[in-house]
Amino acid sequence: MHTEFGTVPADYLAYTRKKVFWIAGSLVLVFVLFILAISVGAIAIPPVDVLQTLFGAGTSTKWDRIIWNIRLPQALAAIVAGTGLAIAGVAMQSILRNPLASPFTLGISSAGAFGAAVSIIVLGAGKVQSTVANPVTITNPYLTTIVAFAFCMLATAVILLFSHLKGASPEIMVLTGVALSSLFSAGVMFLQYFSSDTQLAAVVFWTFGDVGRATWETLPLMAVVVAAATLYFIYNRWNYNAIDAGDETAQGLGVDVQRTRIVGMTVATLVAAVIVALLGVIGFVGLVCPHMMRRVVGDDQRYLIPASAVAGAILLLASDTVARVIVAPYILPVAVLTAFLGAPLFIFLLFRGYKR
Repeated sequence: MHTEFGTVPADYLAYTRKKVFWIAGSLVLVFVLFILAISVGAIAIPPVDVLQTLFGAGTSTKWDRIIWNIRLPQALAAIVAGTGLAIAGVAMQSILRNPLASPFTLGISSAGAFGAAVSIIVLGAGKVQSTVANPVTITNPYLTTIVAFAFCMLATAVILLFSHLKGASPEIMVLTGVALSSLFSAGVMFLQYFSSDTQLAAVVFWTFGDVGRATWETLPLMAVVVAAATLYFIYNRWNYNAIDAGDETAQGLGVDVQRTRIVGMTVATLVAAVIVALLGVIGFVGLVCPHMMRRVVGDDQRYLIPASAVAGAILLLASDTVARVIVAPYILPVAVLTAFLGAPLFIFLLFRGYKR
């Protein structure tokens, strides 16, 4: 292959082609899991009928209602939320040069949970009900997102402050995140203490992250924010590659490190705030997916960002599907499974870091 800079080696082309094939294959897997997620549940729907319904050729009115009103928005929410958490995680890891960074481990998700709880209980952005199936209905998702974003930015400001301190190691920053998580968790408990029984049950239920609470009204907001953030991170992929090599190297290449770091963290925080505000806290997706994809496509952000986004969609889709069948007829919140998957990896990464 010839370019204006000369001939591209065949080995390099084969190397990059392999990464592209991995991402393309992962997209196919997302589609397969998407159909499976709609098919599986208390009422099993054959995948062929799912496809027919999605393309407007369905014959069962009952299945149409189940697919369009319940399972389709839930599956789409899993894809969008998984993508958003994964790209937020990979961006934070690059911007902060911290392999342990993610919205959950840095306490940003806990801050967003506290902000969302404030908007629901104190500001009246959510309607509290006595129903078991849906104890919280968010009547003003925009207010909830704004308040959650404000508290997420507060946590982000603290993280950025520590990132600029000389000698702030990844472990110190994660411990800062643990402290922030404890602080905002205490805030949630404070609200719970002064809540009524119904409000208490509602807040506890809400804090369990679950894509099943997504609706056609809230899905567009989440999809627009995640799509815009994904495009922004892909646009800045070369800047993140430069920062990965060190701040001095990035500045030598003409990258405004300070601006790139602040804007990138703000965008990642917005993604986490929207997802937390609408779905609750879903942990470890932003930590697990980038590390999984680094073993496949390497550290080049040109491939790592889209690969992590697809991996996030796969992980959350698969986890949500398993959560609906593992203890049937009960349905587990998807955050339970992501915690079971992410906690061992988090401990391993901490151990490896301290060992070094």
